[in-house]
Amino acid sequence: MWYLLAGLLAGVLVGLNLPWKVPAILARYMAVGILAGVDTSLGGLRASLEGEFDIMVFTTGFFGNVILSAGFVYVGDMLGIELYLAAVVALGVRVFNNMGRIRRHLLRSATNNGQESASSGE
Repeated sequence: MWYLLAGLLAGVLVGLNLPWKVPAILARYMAVGILAGVDTSLGGLRASLEGEFDIMVFTTGFFGNVILSAGFVYVGDMLGIELYLAAVVALGVRVFNNMGRIRRHLLRSATNNGQESASSGE
């Protein structure tokens, strides 16, 4: 697990220090791509905590979310409307739902561990 965090930290540091800027035309694509990645990552973490993680579901979910979100941005650009907001709202709701489920799972685990320790000491 530590190598994952080290890789994430290294990637963030490299990304922040590169002198590259996202062109304005691609900013919406980047935004929904990042949001889709965060949604899929939190969904994978939630599934892992619940013991239901499947790499195929994770992988297809990631690429499916990114492609569908980018499709909304592209179609919206072609029609001259801000259709990407549909993807932002849908993915945003999923991010907060996954965070809520992760938080409840972690609180339940912490509460159960505390109760087990107290009851075993009696």
